[in-house]
Amino acid sequence: MRKSILLVTVDCLRADHVGFMGYPRATTPFLDSLAAEAFVVPAAIVAGAPTYYSLPAILASRYPLALGRDVLGIAPGEATLASTLKQAGYATAAFGAANPYISSRFGYKEGFEEFCDFLQAEHAPSWEETMDTGTRGWARRLNQSMQETLPSLGPLGVIYEELYFQYCQRVTPLPDSLDTLRRFPAADVIVDRACSWLASIGDAPFFLWLHLMDPHSPYYPNAESLSLLEHDPITPFRARYLNSYWNRSDLGTGRLSRRRDDVLALYDAGIRWVDMQLERLIDSLRNSNRWSQCILAVTADHGEEFLEHGGRYHPPSRLMEELIHVPLMLRVPGNSKKQLTGAPFSLLDLAPTLLDAAGALVPSGFRGESRWPQIREGLDYDATAVTECVSGCTNPFRREDRLGPRVLSVRGRRFKLVLHFERPSECLYDLEADPGEQAPLAPTAQKPARRYLLERAREHLRGSTREHLRGSIGEEEDVRHRVRARMRDLRLELERSYPQRAAM
Repeated sequence: MRKSILLVTVDCLRADHVGFMGYPRATTPFLDSLAAEAFVVPAAIVAGAPTYYSLPAILASRYPLALGRDVLGIAPGEATLASTLKQAGYATAAFGAANPYISSRFGYKEGFEEFCDFLQAEHAPSWEETMDTGTRGWARRLNQSMQETLPSLGPLGVIYEELYFQYCQRVTPLPDSLDTLRRFPAADVIVDRACSWLASIGDAPFFLWLHLMDPHSPYYPNAESLSLLEHDPITPFRARYLNSYWNRSDLGTGRLSRRRDDVLALYDAGIRWVDMQLERLIDSLRNSNRWSQCILAVTADHGEEFLEHGGRYHPPSRLMEELIHVPLMLRVPGNSKKQLTGAPFSLLDLAPTLLDAAGALVPSGFRGESRWPQIREGLDYDATAVTECVSGCTNPFRREDRLGPRVLSVRGRRFKLVLHFERPSECLYDLEADPGEQAPLAPTAQKPARRYLLERAREHLRGSTREHLRGSIGEEEDVRHRVRARMRDLRLELERSYPQRAAM
C-alpha cells in the first residue's frame, strides 16, 4: 500500500519554541510524544523568509528568486508536491488559514483537487479590523495633525504619544473574547475541514497540506491553550493592549522589552493550540486505520523575532537564526528513529525527501535533493543551506516593492555568512561561540570558512541566472515558468483595473 503524506506548515514557528527542540515551556506535548517515533532534524533552514519567499521551496523545491525577484508564488504548470502526487493517483487537498500570500492568486492551488484558503470566510477579518486601535472622528484628525509637529516637541512629544495610546485603548469598544479579536481562522477550524475531507476520500492515498496561523501576529490565542501554559489569565482587553503596545513604532527596545514576556505567552499559547489540534487530527487518522501508512512532516515557513536583534515580527531585512531556523519533524511508518547530525537541512530538500520516503518519483525540475537515505540510516552529509529574500519587501502585492536589493544567507554546520547587497556588506558568525549572532567575526578571522561560504554564495547566484546545479533542466524552463507567472500577474492586474474589459 502506498504511503500517504500529511504536511503541516505552521506560520512563524521558531525552532527554539517547541519542546522536541528543547524549549522548557509545554508548547508541544503531543508532538513531543511523537518525537519518540520520528526523525527530528536539528538544523532545518528555510530557503526564504517571510512566507512569500519560503513556500516556493517547500512545495516546489525551487529558490524564491529563481524566476526573478518580481515573481511570487508558484508558476502555472510548475511541478509541485501536489501536482506530482496527483499525477501518481493521490487525492490532494490543502487548507490554509487565510494567509493571502499562499492563495490561488499566487498559484498555490496548483495540483490540489480541493483547495480552501479561507480568505473569504467569516473567520478571516481584515487586518484593519483587528489592528485598528485608534478612534474615528475628531480624535484621529487631531492626532494626524499632531504627528507633523511631534519631532519639534522633544520630551513633550513622547508624553503625547503615550497619552494618545492610552486614550485609544480605553475608548475603543471592549472586545467580547479573544476569538472576536483573532485575525485568522484558528487551527480547530482548519482541522475540522481536513477531517471532513479525509472522511470523503475512502481508502485512496492522499497528500494533505495544512497551513496554520495561530502563532502569527496579532497574537490572540485560544483561551484554553493559554490556561494550559499555566500563565496568569490574560483578558481580551489585556491581549489587545499587549498587541497594540508591541506594534508601536514610537517605542525603543528598552520599553518594548517590558511587555516581551506577556507577548511571548500569547505567542506560545498559539503554538499549544496547534499542538492540540494536530493531536485531534492524528487521532482521526488512527481511528480510520490510516495512520500506519501516513508520513507526517511538521515544519514552519519561518520564525519570529522578539527583540533578539532589536526587531519584531518577521520583516525581510535580516536573516538571523530566529527567522530562518525552524523545526522539522519527519515521521515515516516502518522506520525507527535515528539520531541525526547537525548538518543544515534546507527546506529546498523537503519535497524530494518526502517523495522519496513515499516511494514516488522526484520531478527533474526540483532543485533540491532527497535527504531520505541519510535520514533513514542516520548518516552524516556535507551541505550548506542558502536563504534569500528581497530587502524591505513588506508589501509584495506592489510589484515595485519586489525589486529591491537581495539579502543572502549561507549557513554551514558551524559558520554562517550573511550578505547584504544594498550596502554592500558581509557578516560571518560563529554559531558555536555566538549562537545569538551578536558579534560578527572580524574580516580577517576564519578566512577558510569565509572563503568556502562565499564560494557557495557565488554558486547560488550563478544558478539563479543559469542552469541550476543539478543540470536536469535548463534556463529555458525557468524562462517559461517566469513568462507564465508574469502573464498571470498581468491578467489579474487587468481584471482589477478594467473588470468589464477583462470579462469580454
